[in-house]
Amino acid sequence: MRVLFVSALGTGHVLPAIPLAWALRAAGHDVLLAAAGDALVAERAGIAVEDVLPGQNMSGVFEWIKANRPELVERLGNTAGTRDLREAVPVFARVADRMADGIVDTAIRYAPDIVVYTQLQGAGPLAAAKLGIPAVQQGFGFARTAGVNELMREHLAEAYQRHGVTGSASPAKIDVAPPSMLGGEPEGWSTRYIPYNGGIVLPDLLRRPSSRPRVAVTLGTVSPTMNGFATVRRIIDVAADVDAEFVLAVGSTDIGDLPDNVIALPWMPLNSLLRTCSAVIHHGGAGTTLTAIDAGLPQLVLPDGADRFANADAVHDRGIGVSITPSDVDEEMIDWLLRSDKPRAVAAEVRDEMHGMPTPASLVPRLVELAAS
Repeated sequence: MRVLFVSALGTGHVLPAIPLAWALRAAGHDVLLAAAGDALVAERAGIAVEDVLPGQNMSGVFEWIKANRPELVERLGNTAGTRDLREAVPVFARVADRMADGIVDTAIRYAPDIVVYTQLQGAGPLAAAKLGIPAVQQGFGFARTAGVNELMREHLAEAYQRHGVTGSASPAKIDVAPPSMLGGEPEGWSTRYIPYNGGIVLPDLLRRPSSRPRVAVTLGTVSPTMNGFATVRRIIDVAADVDAEFVLAVGSTDIGDLPDNVIALPWMPLNSLLRTCSAVIHHGGAGTTLTAIDAGLPQLVLPDGADRFANADAVHDRGIGVSITPSDVDEEMIDWLLRSDKPRAVAAEVRDEMHGMPTPASLVPRLVELAAS
């Protein structure tokens, strides 16, 4: 079987799909990813990738949005509206339209039996409909997708017309959210989230235990582009008075002088860092939230836009941690995160739930059957 994966530009969209691609490869199936921009990082996972929009990345998209569609920036940063992925459709539809021609061309040449596409990549269903084959939506977090594909189809009407497609794919769905953290039923096939953040030769810091509790601090890959590092500076100022070791996962960014108990690391796989930590402070990105759950850590979530409010709500409501604003971060809050038994116990409970979910490998027979039908 030949499987075409189609991803939106962001790393947070493509990385959750890598374990399924691995499972398919391990079962003897052929896999190709059509992507662009930051999502091309998937090639480091041993996946064949076609760049369908050379020169484009998420930073460029956001700069264009800020300059030309500032109202969309406001919508994506709205605490109420961004719990619904439909708010993000106008932004991602613009990118999907630009990627559509390359994705359809790749699909025609590759002739897949099935298409697996990431949420908010509207060109995936278009390519599947063009070829008359099944489509499967790969989930990545807690924001729900009811009505998203239909709205995306409306925004891509010109692309559908351009490629002579009148119908639309009715996708199966993969939901990686632990069911106990949802307000309702899973969307489609409930599947375990397997963290994939790349590989690394572990530095000494991650090979030795810390003499004090270790707290990971990360803002992911998108949030700093949109909002800068003011939140990190706030955490650094508070951390100086806390009896713990803080590890900043901020990549190559220079954020100035640091207290003795704060360490800035270059980019590294988040799951490798979190397995050495006692707690995590983060921005609410879906991959970060789920990787922290996989590690069984209590979380302090500081959401600042997009689906991050939905992820923060899920953490807060389940009792794994709390969702607050950066201005609310203080020594007492971090001490609570490190010392309170309840969020740690609930985090362990949900970690065990996640580890008991069906793995991506369990989906392979389902995809084979779906492609055959």
